[in-house]
Amino acid sequence: MRFQSSGPHGLSQAGEHGRVNAPTVYDVAGQAGVSIATVSRVYRAPDSVRAGTREKVLAAARELGYVPSGNARGLASRNTRVLGLCFPDYADPDAEDPDADLGDDAELMLYSDEIIRGMERAARRHGYALLIAASLAEGPASLVADVAGRVDGFAVLARTVPTEELEVISRRLPVVMLAGPREDAPLDHLDHVEVANFDGELALTRHLIADHGLTRLAFAGSTEDSPDGEARFRGFQAAHLEAGLPVPESPDVRSDLTQAEGERAVAQLLDRGGELPQAVAFANDQMAVGALSELRRRGVRVPEDLAVVGFDGIPLGRLVTPALTTVRQPMRRIGEEAVELLVARLEDRTREPVSQVLPVSVVRRSSCGCPPRNAP
Repeated sequence: MRFQSSGPHGLSQAGEHGRVNAPTVYDVAGQAGVSIATVSRVYRAPDSVRAGTREKVLAAARELGYVPSGNARGLASRNTRVLGLCFPDYADPDAEDPDADLGDDAELMLYSDEIIRGMERAARRHGYALLIAASLAEGPASLVADVAGRVDGFAVLARTVPTEELEVISRRLPVVMLAGPREDAPLDHLDHVEVANFDGELALTRHLIADHGLTRLAFAGSTEDSPDGEARFRGFQAAHLEAGLPVPESPDVRSDLTQAEGERAVAQLLDRGGELPQAVAFANDQMAVGALSELRRRGVRVPEDLAVVGFDGIPLGRLVTPALTTVRQPMRRIGEEAVELLVARLEDRTREPVSQVLPVSVVRRSSCGCPPRNAP
C-alpha cells in the first residue's frame, strides 16, 4: 500500500495532478500524537476514549479540516456520487393528522419536503443520490461529521450547524448554505441560496394596509434564531414605516413554526386584553393554518373579524377555509439551485462564491378579505 506524504502541519500535499488531497486519519493521528486506532475510536465510540485524548484528537481534526469518511470508496476516491442535506426536522404532527382529511400526500407537502424534492430531482439529473439528515436531536457535531464523511457536497440550512463545524467541513467539501441571510463572516466563501423574505413580507403587509385599509396589525414571529423569520419581521416593520404607522419593535408573539404553535400564538393574542388587531401576519403558513383552527373554535370570523396571512405557499394553504393569503416562495427551486451550485463547485473549487436571492410573490386569497378566485 502506498501512502500520500504529508507536508507542514500534517496536511496532505497535492497529488500528481496538482489537486490537494483531503487530510487523512494518518494526518490526524500524527498531529495529535496518538495511534490511528485511537482516532478511529474517537469517531466510532467516543466514550471509550479518555476525555483529554478525545479532545486532543478532535482539536487536531478541526485544525486540519479532517472529516471521517463513511465508506471505503470515499477513502479511496473521494468521490461517492452522493450529496448531503442537513435539515432540522420540521415535521408537524397536526399537518400529518390522518383524520384531518385535508388532501393527499402531495397536498400536505411542507417547506422542508418541497426543498428535499427539489434537491432529489436535481441530484438525479446529475447522477447523484441524496443523503438527508432530517433531525439534530442527538447533537449537531456527530451528525454533521457522519453525513459529511459520506458525501461529495453538502447543503445545510442557515444556523442549523455551528459555524466552526461548517468551516471544518468546507475545507474538504463544497458547502451550500440554504436560507439566510448569510451573516457569519467566516462563511462568506460559501455558496448561498435564499429567498426575498424582506421584500415578500413588505409587499404582503402593504396589501393589508393599502388595499384593505387595515392599520392595527400583529405579527406572530418565529424564534429569534430563525434568520428567515427575522427578515420577514423587518419587512413587516418597513411597511408600517412606509405607511406612517407606528413601527413595532418586536413581534407581538414568538413561537415555533408549527400548527400547534400557531394555535397557541393566536390564543395568546386574543387573551392578552385591550383592542384586538385587525389582522395577524404569521411567520409561516403552518402557524397560520393552526391559527385558523383556533379562531374557528372561538367563533372569530376570518376575515370579517380578523384577517390572517402566512408565508411560504405550501399546498395546504389552498385547502383550508378560508383559503390562506400568503407569500409564495420557490421552495423546490431552492433545492434545485443548491444542487446546481454544489455540482458547479465540485467541477471548479476555485470559482468565486455565488449568493442567490430568489424572488417571491404575494398570493391573494380569502383569508385577508380578497374575493375567491372564482367569484365575480
